[in-house]
Amino acid sequence: MSNKNNSTLNQNEENDIIVGRNSVVELLKSGRKINRLVIAEGSRDKTIQKIISLARENQIIFENVPRARLDKIHSNHQGVIAYTTPIEYSTLEEITAPSALSPKPLILLLDELEDPHNFGAILRTADAVGVNGVLIPKRRSVSLNATVAKTSAGAIEYVKVAQINNVAQTIKNLREKNFWIVGSDAEGTINYNQVDYKKPIVLVIGSEGKGLRRLTKENCDELVKIPMIGKINSLNASVAAAILMYEIFNQRNK
Repeated sequence: MSNKNNSTLNQNEENDIIVGRNSVVELLKSGRKINRLVIAEGSRDKTIQKIISLARENQIIFENVPRARLDKIHSNHQGVIAYTTPIEYSTLEEITAPSALSPKPLILLLDELEDPHNFGAILRTADAVGVNGVLIPKRRSVSLNATVAKTSAGAIEYVKVAQINNVAQTIKNLREKNFWIVGSDAEGTINYNQVDYKKPIVLVIGSEGKGLRRLTKENCDELVKIPMIGKINSLNASVAAAILMYEIFNQRNK
């Protein structure tokens, strides 16, 4: 079901587009509304064919357009762009509701993370290890956008993300719900793999460069560090988050 009309592609819809083959496949599978689907002329690989098949199954009209037109919208579209409704944030209450939590809950809190590529990579790992939800501040923080969606390779469709007003107060509220608050910090007092993660955990990751803010550190129950022997004394935020998430995952699945 293709529509090869010459309608103008709106380049101002950055926050409402999903680019990349895997991301668009997961979008189609998720059931989120798709307003338009555009595919570069000449694209014939298996993933593009799968996208076309899913579009037809879901009665979504797609149009084939010159690749140059997609290039003007996004530099890394991989031959396909979907225009969709903005993804809806969850609420903290939805993430922490007893019916929504796994037997051994894990919540990720990102303390003013700003890089959308880091955020997307973190969401991808969060989906892989079964994180119950991700919390981000409403201010001075990355938000859900096209770059995050592309980097997450579709995980944005499955991982719950909630915006919070105050990090310190949210930590206090979660502690009252019997969560143990673990912050990742280069000056942590204990190695990350020496902590018992089998209890309900809130894992707190700091921003690029700055790390955890002082007040956030003060409200953590445990500050853990990832030992390093190289010349660089810090890891990319998404790499640090992945190491910690998989340590938690491995402890809980032995």
